[in-house]
Amino acid sequence: MITVSSQVLQSWVLGLLLPLTRILAMIALMPIIGHQSTPKRVKIAIGVFITLIVMPTLPVIPPIDVFSWQGLLIIANQIMIGLAIGFMMRMVFAAVDLAGQLIASTMGLGFATFFDPQSRGQTSVLNQLLVILASLVFLSINGHLMLISAVVDSFSNMPITGEIKSGLHPYTIVVWGQNIFSAGLLMSLPAITALLITNMALGILSRTAPQLNLFGIGLPVTLTMGVIILALTLPNMLLPMQRLIESGIASTSNL
Repeated sequence: MITVSSQVLQSWVLGLLLPLTRILAMIALMPIIGHQSTPKRVKIAIGVFITLIVMPTLPVIPPIDVFSWQGLLIIANQIMIGLAIGFMMRMVFAAVDLAGQLIASTMGLGFATFFDPQSRGQTSVLNQLLVILASLVFLSINGHLMLISAVVDSFSNMPITGEIKSGLHPYTIVVWGQNIFSAGLLMSLPAITALLITNMALGILSRTAPQLNLFGIGLPVTLTMGVIILALTLPNMLLPMQRLIESGIASTSNL
């Protein structure tokens, strides 16, 4: 007859609960899989599946009372680590969203907005186009597998111990946050420059021919030029998006 003591049962629960907490926290902010439209049962099933695969490779977790203050703080610690890894990749898509917002406002599409269930706010059509393109690039380079590999490697860099410390470096997250503005501006810079020249040409035209209705011809010309510029520059955005995603995944190892 096989008997299981309470200590062995508690070690099994800890071996599943603590890694699962970190992985589920990462999945909550993970692009595509962590989307609001993904059923919660699917997210939990993916987290449990990854945890069961990772459990045999993890170091031995010291005995911890989950219902004590120490146990609750260690669980909160795992949540922070998982959220930090997912947040690093979420900032990459925020940079792409910023690029779309800058281009849309410059070409006159800032008014064409609708409700985005992911960000729970108003977003433009061009934002969604670039985010969908970034999502396809993310899947094409197996970014989802690379991100799962990053959270698995975090158990070696930041192992689960009985001490209440996260091992995170908040300054790294803050420094990486500046890429939202720099990368978003760089991706939108060609379109913004071309549209700025178009607006300058329209301004000169309005001064030389005041009888023209600038408000009547300005918006169609700006929209037409914006669509043409997007058609020319969109293929060249794929490589910067890929490098930005790879850089975001690589930066998770420095948390």
